[in-house]
Amino acid sequence: MNLEHVGSITSETSGELPCNGRKRKRVAPAEAPGGSKRLKAAPEGDDPPARGRSPGVSVLPDRLQRAVTAGELTELLHYAALGRAGGVKQPSWCRLHRQRRVKAVNVVIVEGLTQADFYKHYLALRHLRTSYSTRVTFTPPPGDLASGIFSGEVPETAAPSVSGSCTLHKALMTHPVITKFGTQRRGLTAYVLTEEEMIRRRYPVKGLPGFEEFVCTDCADGVTDGSPLYGVDCEMVHTVRGYELARVSLVDSDGNCLLDELVKPHYRILNYLTRFSGITSAMLRPVTTSLREVQVKLRKLLPSNAVLVGHALENDLTALKLIHRHVMDTSLLYRRDFGQKFKLKVLAEVVLQRQIQTGDQTGHNPIEDAVAALELAQYFIKMGPSQVVERHREELWGYAIVDEVADCEPEAKPSLRFVDVLQTLGRSVFYLGKRSDVPLDLSNQQWHNSDKVLLASFRRRSRCPSLSVLKFSSLSDRPRPAPHRDGLRDMCVLFAGPLPAGASERDVRRLFGCCGAVRSVRLLSAAARVHAEVEFELLEGAALALNVLNGLHVHGQPIKVQRPVNESMLDLDLTLDALVHDATNTSRLYAVRSRRHSSAGGNGLASHAELPGVPSVTAAKVNGTSQLKRLSEEAISETFGRFGSVDRVVLGAGCGKRARHAYIKFEGPAEKEAALGSSEDLRKENYLVCPSLTPPHLPSWVATTTSSAADTGGEEGPRGSQDQEMDLKLGKLDRRLRKLLRSLPEGTLSVVVLPGDASARGLRPGLCLMEVKRG
Repeated sequence: MNLEHVGSITSETSGELPCNGRKRKRVAPAEAPGGSKRLKAAPEGDDPPARGRSPGVSVLPDRLQRAVTAGELTELLHYAALGRAGGVKQPSWCRLHRQRRVKAVNVVIVEGLTQADFYKHYLALRHLRTSYSTRVTFTPPPGDLASGIFSGEVPETAAPSVSGSCTLHKALMTHPVITKFGTQRRGLTAYVLTEEEMIRRRYPVKGLPGFEEFVCTDCADGVTDGSPLYGVDCEMVHTVRGYELARVSLVDSDGNCLLDELVKPHYRILNYLTRFSGITSAMLRPVTTSLREVQVKLRKLLPSNAVLVGHALENDLTALKLIHRHVMDTSLLYRRDFGQKFKLKVLAEVVLQRQIQTGDQTGHNPIEDAVAALELAQYFIKMGPSQVVERHREELWGYAIVDEVADCEPEAKPSLRFVDVLQTLGRSVFYLGKRSDVPLDLSNQQWHNSDKVLLASFRRRSRCPSLSVLKFSSLSDRPRPAPHRDGLRDMCVLFAGPLPAGASERDVRRLFGCCGAVRSVRLLSAAARVHAEVEFELLEGAALALNVLNGLHVHGQPIKVQRPVNESMLDLDLTLDALVHDATNTSRLYAVRSRRHSSAGGNGLASHAELPGVPSVTAAKVNGTSQLKRLSEEAISETFGRFGSVDRVVLGAGCGKRARHAYIKFEGPAEKEAALGSSEDLRKENYLVCPSLTPPHLPSWVATTTSSAADTGGEEGPRGSQDQEMDLKLGKLDRRLRKLLRSLPEGTLSVVVLPGDASARGLRPGLCLMEVKRG
C-alpha cells in the first residue's frame, strides 16, 4: 500500500558491486629496479604470460625507479575504470593486465605519511607490506589529490563512449532517471537500493533504532543479475497505535500468487480505510492469523537471494515488521524531479497499458498491485533507463523533444571530467573523508574526520561504488620531527676497526667497495687506533660487508665490522628478515663480483687483506685498475642460469660505465634459494651473493627514503616515546586498511597512496601501493 509522501532527493549513481567479497589475492611480484639495463622487457600487451586469468597490475621495469605523479596515477585509474573499450589507452608507466575483469576502483589517501615513514615503521605496517606487491615512489601533488582524481580529464578518444548518440537531446542528460542510472541498460543489481539509500528512505535496516523488534529474512550477502524478483504489496488499517497490517500478497517473478493472507491487527481498529485498503470489519471478524505467522511464512517462501519489489516498499516492510536487505522500489525507478513520486496507478496505465485501482473496485487489490510493481521493474531492467525515458517522456514527465537530431549542437562537447564520464555511464562514484573540495554532489560524499567512523561508514555499504576515494586524515596534523639523520640511514652504516695507521678514506672505500656501492666514509681517530664509519648506498652492501669482512686480516691484524648500537637498531634483525620475505623480493638476489689478481701489489688496505681458506674477495690495486670486474648481463645469466630460469638481470649504477652490483630476478623463489645455497661455490668464482633487501623501486636506500638536504646530516636522535607512539598509530591504521581491503569485492583495483610532503623544508616523496583484490 502506497502511503504517498514527498521523499528526499538523491543523485547517487548506481553501478555498484557487492562488498565484503573474499577472493584469493596474488599478483606477480614487482620487477627488479628500473633505471638500469634489463635482460628481458616486460610484456606490454593486455595479457602477459602469467598464471591464472585474474587481473593484475605491474610497473614497467624502466619506470620502477622513477617517481610517478598524480597525473600518471589518474592515467591508471582512467584505464582501470573505462579501458580500451572506453577509448582510454594503457598508462605509460605501468600495465594493468586483463582490465575487463576489473570490477571497481578504490583509492585510499593516507594524509601525513611519506615513503620514509613506510620504511621507518616497516614492521608496524604488516598488512601494507604483505598485501600490496606493487610499489612505486610517488611525487607529492601540488593540490588536493582527491579533487584531482575526480576532476582529471579523460582523453578525448573517450568522448564517443560518453556522449552517446545525438538522438539523445541535451535536456535528457539532466533527466532525473538518466542522472541517477545513466543511459546504458544494466542488470537488476544496478537498481537494488544501497543500504545508505534504504536508511535515507526510512526503510527498516538492522541495527538502527526503532527496528529492534523487526524480523530479519535469511538474506545472502549479495545478489546477482540472475537473482529472482518477488512482488509484494500490503494493505493497512488505522489502529490506536497507528497503521497496522491487515492483508499481504506475494507473487513470484512470473506473477503467480504465492501468498495472500488477511491478518488480524493486534490493537483496536479506528478506521478500516476501506476506500483504499478494501478491508471491512466483516472480512477481519473471523481472521485469526497473526503478524508473527505471516512473518514465518514469508521467511520460508523467500530464498536467500530474493529481491523484493514494491511501490513505496518501505511502508509495506514497516507494516510487516520485516527487514530484507535486497529491495527494488518502482517509485524510485520511475523518478521525478524534487523527490516527487508517480502513483502506481499512473505508471501501470502509461507503461503497462493496464488499468488498476479503478473506481468500480472497493479498495485496492494487493495481488494486482504486487504484479504491477513486479512488471514495472522487469520492464525497466529490460528496456534500460534511456529507452524508458525516450518512450514515455511525454506521458509521464510532460514534455516532448522534437527533431532531436536536428537540434543536436555539434559544438556542445560532453564533459571529459572523470567523474562526469563515470556518472553519465551510470557508474557510481563516492568520496569519504575529511571535507574536501571535490566535484561531487553532496549525496555522493560523506565527511568524516575520524578514520574509525569513515571505515565503518564504508563497510556498511551493501555495494561498493565503481570509483571510491577514501581519505584517512588522523595522521595529517602530527608534528614533524626536527631535521636529523634518519634511523633508516643507520641500516646502511657499519663501523670498522682498528685500521692500520695511515689508512685513508680512499683505502677504506676500496676495501668495502667489494660488497657494493659505498656512499660515504668517515675516519674516526681514537687515541691509539683508527676506525671508520662506512655508509653503503644499499642495504645489501652493508649486509655482505658484515658477513664477509668481519674478521678480515689487514696487515696481519683482524678488523671488526659491526653495526651502530642505538635504539633505532634494536629490531633491525626483524626488519631485515621482513625485507627478505617482502613480496617484491621473494625471487630476487643481490650479487657483486670481485676480480682475483695473480699478482699482489700496492700498499693499500685491499692489497694486504686476507680471508683464510677463501680466494681473495677483494681486488688488489694493480696499476690503478678497479677492484671490481665489470659485470655483464650475459655473464651473470650464464653463471646463475644453472640454478634455474633467470627472468631478468638488472645492473646497478656504478662509476662511469662500470656496474658495481647486480640484481638477479629468477622465475620463482626456489631458484633464488638454490643460488643462496651455493654461495660458497659462487664465492670461489668471485661472486658474493645475498638475498635482496632493497625494494626494486628504490635506486638507493638512503637517497630515496631521506630526500631533503636537511635530513641527510646531523645526529640521530634516540628512538623515544614519539617513535613508539607512531608505531602504535600506524599499526592501528594498518589494521583498518586490512579490514577495508577485505570488504572490497574480487576484481577491485585497490590503490593506497601515502602522498608525501612538499614544503619549505624540502621534498619528501610519497609511496603508491597497488593491488587487484583476489580472495
